[in-house]
Amino acid sequence: MRLLKIRELVQQKAWTIKQVSDRSGVIYSTVRSYARCSEMTTVDFTAIYKLAHTFDVTIEDLVEILEE
Repeated sequence: MRLLKIRELVQQKAWTIKQVSDRSGVIYSTVRSYARCSEMTTVDFTAIYKLAHTFDVTIEDLVEILEE
């Protein structure tokens, strides 16, 4: 399982989900979904890459892998 830190990073940057979507090029519904449900079993790697770049963090800082 992967724990996404989207909501935490949105708050740190004081951005809205719409601003993250616009800045990253990731569709709004995907960003909103990732922010609402931080625990994901599958993710779109391209979207994660774009979001990490937008937040200026590594993928490892954006996604925490949890052992089951």
